[in-house]
Amino acid sequence: MTYCLHYAPDNASLIIRLALEELELPYETILVDRARAAQQSAEYLALNPNGLIPVLETPHGALFETGAILLWLADTEGKLAPAPESAARGNFLKWLFFVSNTLHTELRMLFYPAKYIGENTDHQAALRKGLQKSLATHLQKLDRLASDGHSWFASASPSILDLYVVTLLRWLALYPIEAAHWFSLSDTPHLSRLASQVECRASVKAAIKAEGLGPTPFTAPSYATPPEGSAI
Repeated sequence: MTYCLHYAPDNASLIIRLALEELELPYETILVDRARAAQQSAEYLALNPNGLIPVLETPHGALFETGAILLWLADTEGKLAPAPESAARGNFLKWLFFVSNTLHTELRMLFYPAKYIGENTDHQAALRKGLQKSLATHLQKLDRLASDGHSWFASASPSILDLYVVTLLRWLALYPIEAAHWFSLSDTPHLSRLASQVECRASVKAAIKAEGLGPTPFTAPSYATPPEGSAI
């Protein structure tokens, strides 16, 4: 079974790439060229009518939504998440959906405020200020969770939740380019430790090479210099 990942460098597809690499699954990639707005092409919209990246093509059809793809992969392979019958499953799912529905969504609003509040720069600044406060609260909750000793988050073996969170931490440090540097990984020491743990894995080394992420993509991230495509 070979999967096909429609990706753009350092986009949400990175999280799926990390999971595919961690699971050691064969996959091909197709670049979604953001410079040409390829995510809005008729061909891409046939796969994801929302025009968002990523899409993972599987033998059972095309999947979109980062959290859904991650959970589907974990359940299909029986790895990187508690099994459906596990007592830990419910606890894991509520935090996975929190990261997907709340943290990731607020990051998108932070990065693209005009999509949500219009072109008025004062309104955009106000939205970003509010989001920064909200995001800081979310991160403190996740930092406490990372210290609780769960087997499915910030433990010796990575989960899809780990891969999701460290990628969001990367983006918090880099974007939006004109309003970065409000966030410091040192403010969340347990998440900082998680970033260090994940950064050493072979799955990350493969992503670094494929997407030009730099040697320390999670602990001290730099802007991507991909061999093809653009991150923004």
